[in-house]
Order: sequence, then C-alpha cells, then structure tokens
Amino acid sequence: MLIDSHAHLGSLENTDQAVQNALDNNVSCILNMSSDLPSAHEAVEFINKYHGVYGAVGIHPHAAKTYTPQIFSEISGLTSTEKIVAVGETGLDYYYDFSPREIQKESLQKHIDLSIKTGLPVVLHVRDCEDDMKAILKQNACDNLKGVIHCFTGDYESALLYIELGFYISFSGILTFKRSEDLREVAKKLPLDKLLVETDSPYLAPVPYRGKKNEPAYVKHVAKTLASVREKSFEEICEITTSNCKELFNIT
Repeated sequence: MLIDSHAHLGSLENTDQAVQNALDNNVSCILNMSSDLPSAHEAVEFINKYHGVYGAVGIHPHAAKTYTPQIFSEISGLTSTEKIVAVGETGLDYYYDFSPREIQKESLQKHIDLSIKTGLPVVLHVRDCEDDMKAILKQNACDNLKGVIHCFTGDYESALLYIELGFYISFSGILTFKRSEDLREVAKKLPLDKLLVETDSPYLAPVPYRGKKNEPAYVKHVAKTLASVREKSFEEICEITTSNCKELFNIT
C-alpha cells in the first residue's frame, strides 16, 4: 500500500480515472491540496466523493495576493471538516514571485497560526526562499507546530533543520530525474521515519513518464527510487512512508 502525500486532483483532466488508476496501482490514499478558496471548497467535495481521498485547505504562495480576512476566515472554517487533515498548501516562492514577498510572508504566518491553533500539520511550498523560511519556522517553533516540506529539493543540512523543527521531508518525481544525484544523496542519509513520497500531480511526472501529465498512480516510481537509494525493498519503503504519512496526518 502507498500514499500519495501531495496531489492537486482538481487540476487533472479526469479525476475519476486518476483515482481509479491509483487504486489499481495499490495507492490507497491521496492527500489532495488546495491553493485558493475555490480549490479549498473543491477539496471538500473530493473528500466526500472519494473514500481514499483526504484534503488540505489553504492559499498557495502564488495566490497569496488574493488573501483577504474574509477568504481566510472561510478557509479556517473548513479545517473542522471531517477528512480535512492539513493546512495548505502554503509557503514561499521567490522563484516566480507571483505575489509580493511581504504578502507571501503574511499569508504564511496566518497559515502557521491556523496550524498551531487547530493542531493540523501545515504543508509548505519552499522555493528559493530557504533563509526566510527557516527564520519564520524558528520564530514559530513550538510543540504544536508540525508539517511537511513538500517536493523537497534542498540540501542535507536544511532537511535536518526542518526535521528538528518538527517537519517531515517529502520527495516528488524530481528524485527520479537523471540530474538529481545530489538530491538522492540527501535522501540516502535522512532518517527513514521522517520521509514521505508524493507526486504533486499533475506536475513533475517521474521517470519513465517525465514530460507527461503526472497522476497519483505514479507515486510508486518515487517510492522505487527511494527504495533503491536506501537499499531497501520496495515493499519496505511503501510500508515506512505510509506509516509516516498516517502518523503525520492522523489518518487511521
């Protein structure tokens, strides 16, 4: 059994087919992210429609400029919905800067506050912003703040710091790319009980589907690469990452 810890089902061409393909490939659970208020409401629709789908609600850093107190109040209210298991995806993206950086940071802080208040883990998008992200997480460090650095591409020292601050590290299809030798070296050394696997569907399709639309069924290729890197069996990595995901998101 596998869990895809990060997907955007609303961005797939055929959600019904993607969920069925996942089940056919032993992916029994999918965590569906939201990026703004409409996709947060859509996440609630999906968790009610699909047995193995759980959801997260939040505002992506690209959409941080759409933040208003009223919108965030609505998103906050959705956290009490059954099968909403996380806050996010939120974070910082200084590569595209689709939203002004100060607004991104304000939005991130609101999500962190919500995570601490509700006890739900926060799902973080981290791109070209390591110094600011680390500083913000250090400032907010507490027993009730936990979460995951999704689609991790950083270095070993950064990963260890995030783990120390209460976060899991999630690897995407990037782990399978030929040019990702450094990332595989990082994955080789991190504690196994802090690792997750994801697709970030429909983006970042793993080898051998690179360049095509990604879907949750393909998370098995990330798990296979992680198994090879760690010199573990595929079955062991499936068991470990599934257990980790259930632990973090309180999925029974």
